[in-house]
Amino acid sequence: MTHGSNAFDPIRLQVVRSALSAATEEMAAALRRSAYSTNVKTRQDFSCAILDSRLRVVAQAFTQPVHLGSFVELIPRAIRFYGLENMGPGDMILVNDPYSGGTHLNDVTLIAPVYYPPDGEMGEPVAYLATLAHHVDVGGGAPASLGAFQEIYQEGVIIPPVKMVVAGEIDHDIFTLVLAQIRSKRETTGDFRAQVSANLIGNRRLASLFDRYGLDEIMFYMDELLEYTARRTRAEIAGLPKGTYKAEGFLDSDGFTDKVVKLVIEVRIDDDGVFFDTTGSDPQRRAPVNSTYAMTFSGCAYGLRALLDKDLPVNDGFYRYMNVTAPPGTVTHAVHPAPVVGGWETEDRLNDLIFKALSEAVPERVPAGTKAMQCQMGFGVIDPVDREYKCSYEALAGGYGGRATLDGPDAVQAHGQNTENAPIEETEAKHPVRINRYELVENSDGPGKHRGGLGLRRDYMFPDVEARFTILADREISGPWGLFGGKAGKKAYYILNPDGEARELGSKLTLDLMPGDVVSYQTCGGGGYGPPFERSPELVLRDVREGKVSPERACTEYGVVVDTDNWTVDEAGTEALRLTYAES
Repeated sequence: MTHGSNAFDPIRLQVVRSALSAATEEMAAALRRSAYSTNVKTRQDFSCAILDSRLRVVAQAFTQPVHLGSFVELIPRAIRFYGLENMGPGDMILVNDPYSGGTHLNDVTLIAPVYYPPDGEMGEPVAYLATLAHHVDVGGGAPASLGAFQEIYQEGVIIPPVKMVVAGEIDHDIFTLVLAQIRSKRETTGDFRAQVSANLIGNRRLASLFDRYGLDEIMFYMDELLEYTARRTRAEIAGLPKGTYKAEGFLDSDGFTDKVVKLVIEVRIDDDGVFFDTTGSDPQRRAPVNSTYAMTFSGCAYGLRALLDKDLPVNDGFYRYMNVTAPPGTVTHAVHPAPVVGGWETEDRLNDLIFKALSEAVPERVPAGTKAMQCQMGFGVIDPVDREYKCSYEALAGGYGGRATLDGPDAVQAHGQNTENAPIEETEAKHPVRINRYELVENSDGPGKHRGGLGLRRDYMFPDVEARFTILADREISGPWGLFGGKAGKKAYYILNPDGEARELGSKLTLDLMPGDVVSYQTCGGGGYGPPFERSPELVLRDVREGKVSPERACTEYGVVVDTDNWTVDEAGTEALRLTYAES
């Protein structure tokens, strides 16, 4: 293959691939370092991408893999809706509309067309840049824009594609209008400006790349990068077992009724690619558990990507070999005006079901059931010191499922959810709240040859201020499933004043707290993989010594007798106990 007067150079292809990836990573670094909110600055709840002139994703910074689908779905629709004729150099488009390819309203995307040369005669954009950040509040019926709402209009400000940055300057009128809907104005202002800065950085890096190698050269290798990815993706999929695999599961509640939310996934692998179908999932609810199509697409994309070579690029070439069918009007493809703020709970559970379905085909590559919920927390207070309205948002970690050769990690985010835990010190410094307890939940593991990871406990106390607090999570009825003889992990608990009245709360509600009240999150453990009695007694002993599993649980669930005086395994007692259990 030739390009101009030069032959195709595979080394140049990798140079361009690395340069594009580095540009998105530098965008991510700029966004993180200049953001104000803990959610963006510390927890890294954002992502960045570069698209080519044909609106195909060519590079992404995977701060949050759950944003995969939004870049693919939202950006082309937003640009086509707004119209190229209405854009010029330095302009940026703001959008968060869930029904135009977006996710929930907190995830706000800023899109920048790239023109080259910047000071030349303007033609059509040669590329596009995008930053997506989860803003800690976008208005709506409760602080942090979380709640058991019944329609999208209660969830916050809905932003269709609008030009917020004009020729490099923020449009004061648009910015003022958006901020008027939002509680945490200072942090939101800083996070919006951080997104602008990240796009400016990306623009400069692309311009430098075009200057060095030439526009035509880079455009050529962008095309080649997509073709290279497509070839590798097709080859990787060819190595997967062909067939059709299916799984069903449930969310424990929808937030307004006690009815479970049924989810169905069918995965078909053949020579043409991988096909995901959610037909059979429940109709959408007037409740916050509805997933947008982009959310569902993200879960499926992550499910496939996790099975393939870790070095495989994720761009348009990858997406060519996956297809997602999610019937409109269902909880996996909500239509207007359904609420979607808790759609990530559904997307995460669907992701878990994909792995459950594929456990028949590739048992060595998939985990047992995981936390599989975002497990969101949000609160708002009027700070008694500066009288500023402050909001906090976090998605809490939980246990990961056991795997074919390894235990599930303790207290981590699951699957495409990649946010970090908010440090206690930063949370307490920025809000009038105290974190009384922050620890692993003993005995929350799903027993197995390879046990599930432990859940996380985090207690929020408001010593001298009233607060409005929202729990938007799941797993209050049953914990994550085990695989191949492994047992389920412990369910999650949400408790008001655990050291006092200890009132167990639902997983989807907003409540008003008085000074001194405490809300305790005790998240679920991961499911176990393989029969618990096949677990090495030495590993059980280690878990007991580390305080993860009690001596009593070691006996009842693993058939291991631990001598806590000498911290050794009673081998004779263990052999006899396991034999007794086996005979019964």
